[in-house]
Amino acid sequence: MTAPLRLGTRGSALAMAQSGQVAEALTAATGRPVELVEVVTAGDRSSAPVHRLGVGVFVSALRDALTAGTIDFAVHSYKDLPTAAAGGLHIAAVPARQDPRDALVARAGRTLAELPPGATVGTGALRRIAQLHALGLQLEVTPVRGNIDTRLGRVLGPDADLDAIVLARAGLARIGRTDAITETLDPMLMLPAPAQGALAVECRVDDQDLVELLAVLDHAPSRAAVTAERAFLATLEAGCSAPVAAYAELAEGETGDEIYLRGAVISPDGTRDLRLSRTGTPADAAEIGKALAAELLDLGADSILGHEGHTGPGTQQFGSTE
Repeated sequence: MTAPLRLGTRGSALAMAQSGQVAEALTAATGRPVELVEVVTAGDRSSAPVHRLGVGVFVSALRDALTAGTIDFAVHSYKDLPTAAAGGLHIAAVPARQDPRDALVARAGRTLAELPPGATVGTGALRRIAQLHALGLQLEVTPVRGNIDTRLGRVLGPDADLDAIVLARAGLARIGRTDAITETLDPMLMLPAPAQGALAVECRVDDQDLVELLAVLDHAPSRAAVTAERAFLATLEAGCSAPVAAYAELAEGETGDEIYLRGAVISPDGTRDLRLSRTGTPADAAEIGKALAAELLDLGADSILGHEGHTGPGTQQFGSTE
């Protein structure tokens, strides 16, 4: 009998669900059994706001376990990964991406436009906070942490203390809670985080057999979209105190598939907002992201990004806010 492959995962309901889905897909495609191995990360042990936790808090322990050989591969929410490559490790697959849009869960089935002035809206992401402020709806926006069920309870539970929360639609879909969504937010209102809704399946670069085995899970359009978004983020060199958003879509053009990338840099209070878009081919995904970031920098994105949250090239991390 072939020994099961050891898949490292965080222990939250969302992490276990998405890792379990990857495990099932790999077994279905290859016949290889997979067992889940829970790994506790620094982010799981802290209740501090995500943007204060530092770079890679949700992935470093998993990567340490990979390097040590105590697990064979790991599944990450892709937006948790620092943009710098990890020595000795390889993203072997980007499975088909879930819907990357943000979702509103509100009392009484309300949409964002139906929330009254002064309504309290919770979210853990500065990117969302900034964009909510930019809408000018006079909402009271408050940071929240916790797993998805904890956050839902603050709106829908018996001790609810918020009128609404905003979180990633993908996370709700992966744990079977899309029924709670009262509005899926149009990217024109709330542009997603780079790589939101995507997973990264990572293994050791020298485990060539596993690299080849995991490649069966790779979804080329999703990888191209995420590559463009993360190249945009990396070129901006933005830290967690500067909200950055990006969303790449693939569509059929006149001469083949094209990537349409939208990017934004928003001040935390929502008063300054730079947005641009750019198109190109999937083969040029990284260059599209870099070029769009360069355009925004030419327009003064640096003055919005500031230096307080600057973490240096390739070390951006926007937290686990699925």
